[in-house]
Order: sequence, then structure tokens, then C-alpha cells
Amino acid sequence: MFWLYGALLSFKAISIFGDTMTAGDDLKNRRQQEAVRIRQALEHQRIQRHDELKGGETAVAYVEERLCIGCDQCDIVCDDDAIEFYKTPMKSPLLQVESNKKARIIRDNCTGCRLCVLACPTDAIKMIDR
Repeated sequence: MFWLYGALLSFKAISIFGDTMTAGDDLKNRRQQEAVRIRQALEHQRIQRHDELKGGETAVAYVEERLCIGCDQCDIVCDDDAIEFYKTPMKSPLLQVESNKKARIIRDNCTGCRLCVLACPTDAIKMIDR
């Protein structure tokens, strides 16, 4: 008897609020539109950030060691062979990791193209004056 009453209440709630609830297809369309809007906003920010960065022959990349996670993204995009990795001991005694690698910029090879800065997911790479 109680389950019948509960089912009746939920049916009434659906029929009362049915016109304000979003249908599955509408929700899917709204999510797709929102994903496009977010993608466009992020692309605009990336372009704006690239324009604001120092670059060229008067600048060189610099890696802030504490932010670097050794993900290889900078090395993948660097066409100038200006990035090398080195091993460093872990700062935390809780993590037992065999290798904790960090990126280092080879200043003589760096052309200041800024690709590594844009590829770094942790913003560990900055452009500084030579």
C-alpha cells in the first residue's frame, strides 16, 4: 500500500513539474552548446596569453623546479632540442617514486619560440630576458 502511495506522489510530481524539466535531447543539446562555448573561450584565452608572452631572440624559457611535474609536454613541442630532463630526489618522504624527473632549459639552444610555455600544464615554464 505504501509503495502505491509513493508511486502516486512521484507521478503527481512529474506531472506537475513535467513542463519545467529538461528532456534528454534538450539536455544533450545544451551540454554540446556549452562545450563549444567553453572550447571557444579557452582558445581565446590561449591566443591572448600567447600574444602577451615575451618571446623571440631576447627571451629564453626558464623552468620553476617546484612546479615541474616531469610530464614531457615541453619536450614534445620543442623543436630546438632546448629541453633536457634530470632526476631529483623526492621532497616528500611519503612518496616512494623511483624517478622524479624535472625539465631544464638549455639556454644556448632556446630560440624563445614560447611553445614550451603554452604546452606546460602546470605553468612551470616562464619566459625571461636573456
